[in-house]
Amino acid sequence: MSKTILIIEDDTEINHMLSILLRHNGYETVSAFSGTEGVLAHGSNIDLILLDLMLPGKSGEEIITDLKSKNNVPIIVTSAIHDVGKKVDMFSLGVDDYVTKPFDNDELLARIAARLRVGTDATPANIVEYRGIVLNKNDFTATCCGTDLDLSKREFLLLELLVANPGRTCTKSLIYDTVWDYENSADDNTLNVHISKLRKKLKECSPEEDFIETVWGIGYRLKK
Repeated sequence: MSKTILIIEDDTEINHMLSILLRHNGYETVSAFSGTEGVLAHGSNIDLILLDLMLPGKSGEEIITDLKSKNNVPIIVTSAIHDVGKKVDMFSLGVDDYVTKPFDNDELLARIAARLRVGTDATPANIVEYRGIVLNKNDFTATCCGTDLDLSKREFLLLELLVANPGRTCTKSLIYDTVWDYENSADDNTLNVHISKLRKKLKECSPEEDFIETVWGIGYRLKK
């Protein structure tokens, strides 16, 4: 069953572009062009919200509080504001992710997929799998082609992000935000080390397979 995303964006062109992008990628959409309209449109049918922070009328903080109190689903804020303090404020209000405009469409889709963590009737929501890789998010256990993977927590979270977005490039920014949770300790060298270790462990389970693909200067993805 398709997930429904509420787009709250007062720029008509951006709202329309997001709707086309999401529908093209299998989502249903509902569009609102103000905070008040967005709160009214929000209901039990909505699975995730894309919220522009700079809307006329109510402040972003008020809108977030109203949305969360009505139906607590993931909220991804989109904004041209780069202020780290503002991002921290948003997270303290319950925002689940923050994407700075202008954003890359593939990165936005990856962030949406990461927040929705879609489960099916055949696969429990705590189980994520792709091409023989199976991850259990409850106990942080993993297998590849039936062989146990001994992963650190960071390695597990990194592999989980890649598995949740097969064939889609996960940018370094997305990886840092999701796996290191906005910590300042993450850098290119740290990420490269984790990717190298993951590749080695996956190779030991399936020597004929190359699972992780580098997209130079951008990030990483799992091969289709």
